[in-house]
Amino acid sequence: MIWFFPEKTRSLKISVELIAEMTVINPFDFFLEEDFEKYPYKYDNNLKRDLAPYLEIREEGKLLKQWLKKVERSECPIVDFLVNLNQRLHKDVDYRVRMEPGIQTCEETLNIQSGSCRDSAWLLIQILRHLGLAARFVSGYLVQLTADVKALDGPSGPENDFTDLHAWAEVYLPGAGWVGLDPTSGLFAGEGHIPLACTPDPSTAAPVVGNTDVCEVTFKHSNVVERFHEDPRVTKPFSDVEWQSIMKLGNKVDKELKQGDVRLTMGGEPTFVSIDDMEGAEWNNAALGDDKRKLAEKLLLRLKEKFASNALVHYGQGKWYPG
Repeated sequence: MIWFFPEKTRSLKISVELIAEMTVINPFDFFLEEDFEKYPYKYDNNLKRDLAPYLEIREEGKLLKQWLKKVERSECPIVDFLVNLNQRLHKDVDYRVRMEPGIQTCEETLNIQSGSCRDSAWLLIQILRHLGLAARFVSGYLVQLTADVKALDGPSGPENDFTDLHAWAEVYLPGAGWVGLDPTSGLFAGEGHIPLACTPDPSTAAPVVGNTDVCEVTFKHSNVVERFHEDPRVTKPFSDVEWQSIMKLGNKVDKELKQGDVRLTMGGEPTFVSIDDMEGAEWNNAALGDDKRKLAEKLLLRLKEKFASNALVHYGQGKWYPG
């Protein structure tokens, strides 16, 4: 969107309102294509052509090359490789608020061993590209909500709900897509990372660009986060008033079911392990094995004989779990 202001003005105010569902996510809950589960790997020619802007190496300074020499490049799971890389950069570069415009070069950041979130993100992007991994710059918000209960050990997080402008990096993993890495915290991006712009270069991620006549200016910005809906959870359950409303509704439903002679039973999903082979793969992470299905059928038929001799026996496919 382009705006022109032909007349002189004393102020310019830009307001942005965003509604985000802050559902907790597991940043490692993704699948990878089989050929890309371990580092190092190479993108095929077609994919490499599509990812060309995100593979462009823009900096090759002395300090950057020295940092890269210390990267362990023997074969290992790609997720482990990225975790170690991100945490190492987090330890090597301190975070500081920097109000000056622009991005520090990788050499500047490594030389002073500090930078803003955008500086660390750009450094990580160049590191990833030198290592043959497509990476892009992400600009957005970071939202951190105060915990419902204090931590028993370790930090409890922010005392109040907090949000601010933020920047981080994303790496392309075939099968998973773009995965966020935040070198400021040394963590993978979670539900609190709200991306607004993803670009090959930080210069094209600026939310507002433009020109003015020479003038004196006072610049300020503020970010505010407000909760307008929260689902009950273990650490913040229903209030007494809400429980009374739920019980009232439940009693009404029970009465109507009884009047209609509707009878309910409750099913269960018991989980069993072998007493003889507790460490076996089929009782821990494998779908099937030599004994699981045989023992399961034997148990099923015994349960039928004891509790429901005339029941219909149903054989179906079970749940699919990641991995």
